[in-house]
Amino acid sequence: MHIPLVLIIIIIYLFIFFCLCSPNYYVLDDGAGLGRVFDGVGGLSGGGATSRLLVNYEEPYRGQILDYLFKPNFGASLHILKVEIGGDAQTTDGTEPSHMHYENDENYFRGYEWWLMKEAKKRNPNITLIGLPWAFPGWVGHGKNWPYDFPDITAAYVVNWILGAKQYHDLDIQYVGIWNERNYDSKYIKMLRYTLDKNDLEGVRIIASDNLWEPIALSLLLDPELSTAVDVIGAHYPGTTTVPDALKTQKALWSSEDYSTFNDEVGGGCWARILNQNYINGLMTATISWNLVASYYDKLPFGRDGLMTAEEPWSGNYVVESPIWITAHTTQFTQPGWTYLQTVGHLAQGGSYVSLTDGKGNLTVVIETMTHNHSVCVRPPLPKFNVTSQNATFQLKGSFVSIKELHVWRSQFNFKTKKPVFFEKQTPLTVMNGSFTLNLAEDEVYTLTTITTGQKGSYPDPPPSACFPKVYKDDFNVRNPPFSEAPDFADQTGVFEYYNNLTDPGPHTFTLRQVLTERPITWATDADQTISVIGDYEWENLTVTCDVFMESVRTGGVFIAARVDKGGQSIRSTNGIFFWVFADGTYKVTNDLAGQAVLAEGQSGTRAYGWHTLSLTVTGPLASGMLNGYPLWKNAVVLNPKNGWAAIGTHSFELAQFDNFAIVAQ
Repeated sequence: MHIPLVLIIIIIYLFIFFCLCSPNYYVLDDGAGLGRVFDGVGGLSGGGATSRLLVNYEEPYRGQILDYLFKPNFGASLHILKVEIGGDAQTTDGTEPSHMHYENDENYFRGYEWWLMKEAKKRNPNITLIGLPWAFPGWVGHGKNWPYDFPDITAAYVVNWILGAKQYHDLDIQYVGIWNERNYDSKYIKMLRYTLDKNDLEGVRIIASDNLWEPIALSLLLDPELSTAVDVIGAHYPGTTTVPDALKTQKALWSSEDYSTFNDEVGGGCWARILNQNYINGLMTATISWNLVASYYDKLPFGRDGLMTAEEPWSGNYVVESPIWITAHTTQFTQPGWTYLQTVGHLAQGGSYVSLTDGKGNLTVVIETMTHNHSVCVRPPLPKFNVTSQNATFQLKGSFVSIKELHVWRSQFNFKTKKPVFFEKQTPLTVMNGSFTLNLAEDEVYTLTTITTGQKGSYPDPPPSACFPKVYKDDFNVRNPPFSEAPDFADQTGVFEYYNNLTDPGPHTFTLRQVLTERPITWATDADQTISVIGDYEWENLTVTCDVFMESVRTGGVFIAARVDKGGQSIRSTNGIFFWVFADGTYKVTNDLAGQAVLAEGQSGTRAYGWHTLSLTVTGPLASGMLNGYPLWKNAVVLNPKNGWAAIGTHSFELAQFDNFAIVAQ
């Protein structure tokens, strides 16, 4: 029997119409019980030096950036701030100073994380604070590149940081993480718990392994003492999934480091997808973005991988990127302590929804319909899936059945028109007989909520973007510096701090000093030399001048540099033009930081414990150097690199001072 063609067309049309227009039903009900307790959404400063340039912004721009990150009902309104416990080592984009450079040294004013936590706390007194060491000073390992052979020493080091936060800054650290690239260490975790309790810090909770689900999850099941010590299992970049053993522990599960994606619209889509699906697929009750704010030189690794971008303190320019507003869809309408409903899940035509309640009648629903190619994160690989436009009907039951109206906030990425609209308040939605229907397009985020306090905060546009100044000077003459680092210098190996040389009341009383004397413990690749970069990566022709002072007799060495082409985790293989002088009376010009590609060398007459002025000029393929105002070498041929930062540094982990730094770029 032959079916008429017209009938076939009608059947196909009706099928398509039914699929596209017939709503799918989703029940939102607390009557059958609730899911897990929500712990919040956060940002991570550190791992490493990701907020380095933020502190150098002038007001009002610095305060505005902080408001977009932390101010409740304004921007991202973050619930959690996680910071690096500085370990003097390269940990991705730079080094952060330790509170204990040496075993007998304690200083709780180094770096900028103390300041950042206090600024976050000013804006949101209820924000959760977390500390995690990515690296440790060398003395902790007693000569080994491993911090856990002496767990009592390492635990005391970490607990000192927590005690210092309270004593000197009135900051209560609520969680401390345990992380290393290789594995966790159960003896150390138990010792840390013991040391915390011994110092009346029973309320500080431990996140382990703050890296991978396994093997820590299985170990918690097998070791009751270890299980008692650990409060949260944290995973990095879990791809929205967990493992059975982690679920069996009944511990809180967190994505304690996630995102790490370029913050364009696709990055915003990545963030929207994982904020929902980390709970739906993996029952993770907190998600923390690496990083909080992309406030480091753009050409360092993972440029612009923050919730927003603030990498030009010299101009005041910053950019409120899409992840800020995607965060707001959750954070402005929930709080830690709310609870997920059991009725969460995936939408029939792709996308997902989560629902949370405060247990007092309030309800918040967050829906995302991000398509695959518009929500790819940098890691892990994202399996293929499909999302299409759809109607979705939600039925309210349980304590929510009496809700008559929901406030609506919507973000539309509009990838085709390239005219996105983020976090826009819509007309309130009327709930009829406990039910409402939404027409969901692709690449959208909705929040439907009983909470009325949401707000899209704004400030006047910041100043326009501008290049780093071509003429730059710093004499480091700051008697009481607000931060230990000099403005705009980004330490890549070693730690360069303001130094008050009380024994020299002359022109070099206030200097910048490299203070490390041994290699720190780190998972990243530090260089054998110390180096701090500054300036515009696009600089080609420039003159760098600096006074230098070596403090290691015979073995000391320092340099100034131009066209430095790498930083962060790649610092060990950095090339550029490096002008070195040594305490044995010699000089060298090299094409690399390692000092192997020699362009020129000879006698300089330089010695330790005397000031010398170095000047390096690079024009096209030629470089020349001056010592104390006189030519020392000239016309060294440099074919590569063509451009890069300026820099200062030392030949090894050694004490040395720098003063009257200046750049003139063409």
